[in-house]
Amino acid sequence: MLLRDRGFADHGRRSHPIGRLAGPTAKQLREEKMFTWYKQLTERERNTFWGCFAGWAVDAMDAQLFSFVLPILIVAWGMTTAQAGYLATATLLSAAVGGWACGYLADRFGRARIMQFTILWFCLFTFLAGFAQNFQQLMFLRILQGLGFGGEWAAGAVLMGEIIRAEHRGKAVGTVQSGFGIGWSAAAILAGVVLAHLPEEYGWRVLLMIGVLPGLLVLYLRRKIEEPEVFVKTRELVERSGTRPGLGAIFQPETLRITVLSSLLAFGVIGVGGAIVNWLPTFMRTVRGLPPSTSGYYVFVVTGGSFFGFLASAYLADYLGRRRTFQLFLVCSWLVTVAYMFLPLSGWLLVVLGAPFGFFTIGNYAALGPFFTELFPSAIRASGQSFAYNSGKAAGAAAVSSIGILAQYINLAEAIGLVALLGYGIAFAATLMLPETRGIQLTSGYEPPAPRPDTGVSSPPAQASVLRARR
Repeated sequence: MLLRDRGFADHGRRSHPIGRLAGPTAKQLREEKMFTWYKQLTERERNTFWGCFAGWAVDAMDAQLFSFVLPILIVAWGMTTAQAGYLATATLLSAAVGGWACGYLADRFGRARIMQFTILWFCLFTFLAGFAQNFQQLMFLRILQGLGFGGEWAAGAVLMGEIIRAEHRGKAVGTVQSGFGIGWSAAAILAGVVLAHLPEEYGWRVLLMIGVLPGLLVLYLRRKIEEPEVFVKTRELVERSGTRPGLGAIFQPETLRITVLSSLLAFGVIGVGGAIVNWLPTFMRTVRGLPPSTSGYYVFVVTGGSFFGFLASAYLADYLGRRRTFQLFLVCSWLVTVAYMFLPLSGWLLVVLGAPFGFFTIGNYAALGPFFTELFPSAIRASGQSFAYNSGKAAGAAAVSSIGILAQYINLAEAIGLVALLGYGIAFAATLMLPETRGIQLTSGYEPPAPRPDTGVSSPPAQASVLRARR
């Protein structure tokens, strides 16, 4: 049975296969204050907002704690920079697998249910990683942790995107993603305190074990979260039709282009940005000569800047559009990365530049959630969105390892700068070929958008093939 999305005309009277363009006008956006939109959210939207915010903050904190542990283990266990890169790579690859699998499960069983399971999973294995005795054990536990880490974003992002109304989707989903900045900052503070007061030989273990505690708070918050109406309606349509899209539905010809391009965008934004953040504590210690406790405070400034970058990117995604926001942040990310790595900075100058570094390099993540939600049709939204996000992250695993390998032949700053140039360039090219989706009203169905690369908007569905759901 074929299920079609029904839409209305956009500015050029071209119908969009996912739904109508319901975004606010430029005048309305100029008149809207930065956070007045939050007051307009319903209780259901607010419950989802805070549940996802807390979940992503914990997610980010647990992941970032490892970056402070890494330089300690390089010394304590005699690991090479390549081995350190392999640890991060294995986690990112498992996150890609976990994200894709959890996205498929979220399409089948529900976004809220899968989201609660994933946070328990990665908190548990972050805690267990504190008991690792060697490189092999830590590798195994990091792989298991990554399965839940990837699934958390997959379920939470699509849940937020489907519950929040179109005119506030970019701001709300992007602001929730600022929870990553809170989590990273919390990790930096914890690292600074714990490593300053405990011996390194077991201080890193305590640091990882702490990561299990915030998960209890998130479970409490998420008891109030409900499934989105568009998902409930889509599931009813799927059950009545007797057909269900399989794991390969996002690779059918009608959706393959969007799947590939969104994955490339995620690679540049998350993969490369995450690779730089992963190596930042090591860069601070080996290049700048800072001890782990001090470098933690420098990273706190970077991640603090990312919090405001998330907010700015979220707001601009609704004001300028998704594509222009990415393009602006990608160019600025490259420029500030070069400055941060190569200018002869020290002391307060290094701290001051750390804020814009985090603002652009990490804050760019915020627009990914709403953009990916709008690119994929409802029946395969979580599968497509999570695959794009996590495959980009997995490809970013190559960036992490590449920096570690290159650092054996050139200095670490040059390795980071070279990988950043390549990754940001690929992401910028992807934005030129993806459609602009700001303001699309989501509806139930299977049919994906048919992007027109010359205009960056969607073409009429009359010329597009219909996606057939397959078991």
